[in-house]
Amino acid sequence: MSPKKQYYENLADSLIEKFNLRSIESYYCDNREEALAMAKRFLTPGCSVSFGGSMTLNEIGLIDELKKSDYILYDRSSAVTPEERTAMYGKIVTSDYFFMSSNAITLNGELVNIDGNGNRVACLIAGPKNVIVIAGMNKIVPDVESGIARVRNMAAPPNTVRLGRKTPCAELGRCADCLTPDCICCQTVITRKSSVPNRIKVILVGEELGY
Repeated sequence: MSPKKQYYENLADSLIEKFNLRSIESYYCDNREEALAMAKRFLTPGCSVSFGGSMTLNEIGLIDELKKSDYILYDRSSAVTPEERTAMYGKIVTSDYFFMSSNAITLNGELVNIDGNGNRVACLIAGPKNVIVIAGMNKIVPDVESGIARVRNMAAPPNTVRLGRKTPCAELGRCADCLTPDCICCQTVITRKSSVPNRIKVILVGEELGY
């Protein structure tokens, strides 16, 4: 095992202890293949599944797996009209399992997320019966303040480029604290505890994933 992999494993062990105190079920996987297998183990025959926008989920192959599976999949990208999007969101919040990543995770086990429309963080807070967060170890930060800085300066800029948004960070590569129409930093949510024990589950992955 490389020193970096050993470091990730040691850090994950410490984080799992912190998650336990916050009623968050948590696991550590060495790589994306193990993480994909772990994610699929939660799913039960006939269950309903959805997901929030996430490069991490794409990188581990989960989105492709869900789309070719026999589960009831609520995919917001399939909704075209405003009416269809409203109806789809109504289904997503009732899903059995909602997959997402976290923009940052503190050393104390807090989840830090910043959204544009807020549908992803809304499902994290309430609605789906189970929320499964998959995050690479590159998302770990010292504290909440560092987590917010990470999202604004390391996650949001490449995301705005990917989404074709016209924001200062898309051009500058760093946060300009903008209030532009295309801003994707509208909702900030800090999750310090799962109010329903183990409703939130975190799979830490010993790789650098997502933004």
